[in-house]
Order: sequence, then structure tokens, then C-alpha cells
Amino acid sequence: MAAMDDDEPLMGIGAFARRVGLAPSALRFYDDCAVLRPARVDAATGYRYYAPEQAPRAALLRRLRDAGLPLVEATAVLDGPPEEARELLRDHLRRTRESAAAARAAIEDVLRTLPGGARRAQVRIGGAELAGAVRQVGSAVASGAVRAEFPVLGCVLVELAEQELRLVATDRYRLSVRALRPLAISGEPCGLPVGVEELREVAGRVRGLAEVAIEVDGDDVRVRGGGEERALAVADEMFPAYRMVLDGLAAARHRVITDRAALCAVVAGWGGDGPVVLRTGDGGLTVEGGPALPAVADGAPSSAAVDGTAPPPAVADGPPLSALSTGPPLRIAFDPAALVPALEAGVGPDVLLEIASDSEPVVVRSADQGSFTTLVMPVRTP
Repeated sequence: MAAMDDDEPLMGIGAFARRVGLAPSALRFYDDCAVLRPARVDAATGYRYYAPEQAPRAALLRRLRDAGLPLVEATAVLDGPPEEARELLRDHLRRTRESAAAARAAIEDVLRTLPGGARRAQVRIGGAELAGAVRQVGSAVASGAVRAEFPVLGCVLVELAEQELRLVATDRYRLSVRALRPLAISGEPCGLPVGVEELREVAGRVRGLAEVAIEVDGDDVRVRGGGEERALAVADEMFPAYRMVLDGLAAARHRVITDRAALCAVVAGWGGDGPVVLRTGDGGLTVEGGPALPAVADGAPSSAAVDGTAPPPAVADGPPLSALSTGPPLRIAFDPAALVPALEAGVGPDVLLEIASDSEPVVVRSADQGSFTTLVMPVRTP
């Protein structure tokens, strides 16, 4: 039997293990690691005894280990300063979320590529929403020599996953993703690349319908609505793993919001040879060789005008200097033929550019529509 003191009753390892939800073997391990020492060890038998006041520490240790926290970090949470403990837990939570997202994406990719006709799903969506999404992502579909070499890049990926309908297109220089919240969705996650011409034709026909059904049955995709049904041609090739690109994006060092129409007009009207070069810093976004665009960078206003007009001010809201340095002003170059369609596909008066560096994909977002994202690859700066 376990020894009992009048002042401080102790529990044997078995009783303490049942109380805190840990196995006796785990308690022995934590003793050997000096993470949770017993209150007393019998010198003759080697039996371990634990005090009731050790239960909270043991229970917290069990919860940390159940959450997958490494023992070294769990010990720091138990014994370190509270702020350090919070930082460790936040970091672990971030890693856990990233790992879960990667696992989910991998499983969905496997489900989408499994052969056979077991893959079935249906989504119901508004016709106007579908038509708008097709218009937006269609600008990123490949054409010409790129499409001839990679026919699947002439398609739009129609993907049903995570209670969303996603349309995705890329030509290797741009990547556009539009996520839609459907009226209803059922079946397993799946994604099939369909021809953009047929998809545009269907989108034009269903634009005025309140509801359209997209059905996936094996390797077949059909659109039903308004008493009509249309089968869409599905490519034999696998669509590029676009999520790997999105997950691999570096953190933005520069965030610039500016007038979308003004920037689009300047880039579309670029008359120079080669790429158009944008420069951040000095209170705004400047097109080299062209007019300055009104912006606010790091809180410094600029009153420069575009074509004699003064659009609403733009804002560059970079990360705090205490956490990340914005570094020197950035020069970044684009092929106008790639940047203009990305700007034109946006919604609303503003556009947000998230720039990590002059050689990594730039995220182009619409301030009025967070469900649409376009990535544009810069080119070598002249």
C-alpha cells in the first residue's frame, strides 16, 4: 500500500496516474526526464509517490502532450515565463494548422485523382455568380504557344471542396482563383479541368438564371439550368497543383492599395519598350517614366495626379518596423500583358498589391472582393 502521511497524504503511481489521466509508464518517463518528479521515492522498493498538489501540473502536461507539443517546449510552458509560454503555444498552433491544411490538401488531391466512376458531387450556384467568376479567372487561361505546349493550361479547374466551388486558371505567369459560396453542395471533394471556351459559352447562357447545378459523375461534368443540360469537355491531363504555389507564398514586405482604374490605365497605355516598372516608397507607388499614383506609404501622403485628376488616396501599410523591416524602396517590373488583365478582372475602385520581393509572385486582390485572388509573376527589372 502507498505510504500516507498525516500532514501530506501521498498517492502511489497507479492512483495518481488514474487521477491525472496519464499512464504509469508516462509518469516514470517524465520522472526520468525531470519534468514531473514524484514527491517521494521509497529507498528500499523504488516505489514512487505523488502529492495531490502535483495533479494540476500533471494534468497540464498531459494536455500539452495530447496537443502534440514537444517535451522540451512543454517544459518551457510549465516552468518558463508566461509570455514565453504564450509565444511557444502560438507558434505550435500555427504549425499545427499548417500541417492540418497540408494533410487535407493532400487527401483531397488523392481523391480527385483516383480512377473510376465513384467520384460524385453536385453544387448549386447562382447563374450570375458563376458567370462573373468565369469572366474573372478566364483572363488567366493560357493561349498561343503556352497552350499548345500545355493544353491543360487552356482549361479552368472546376473544384468542389471545403463547402466551396473554386474556379482556377493559370498560364504559368498568372494564377487566378475565385471561391464561391454555393447555395448547396454535396458529395466528395473533386476537381476537373474543363475547356474555357465551353465554360464561357455556358456561363453566358446561365447568367440570368437564379440557380444552376454543376454535377460531377466520374470524369463527366454537366451543367443544368433553365431546363437545359450541357456536358463540358474534361481534359485528360492533371491540372497544376496550384495550392502548393499559394502555400509557398512569402510574407509580403510591401502592401500598396491604389486606384485600380488609374493603375490599369497607366499600365495599359505604357508606350515604352519592354516591361513597365513600378516603384514603391517616397509616399506612394510610381510608374517609372510615367505619372505618380496617389498613395500613402508608411503614413506619408502624396498628392501627385494621374492624367490631371486626383483619385482617392492609396495606402501602403507594411509590417511594423519593430517586427519586419520594409527595407529600401522596391523596384518591380511586369509584362503589361500579364498585369493589365489581372487589374481588369478585379472588382471595385481599389486594388491591393502584396509584394514580397521583385522576383516573387505578387498577389493582386480586390478590396471589395476577398474571394478573388490573382498572382502575377514579375519579370527581370531593366
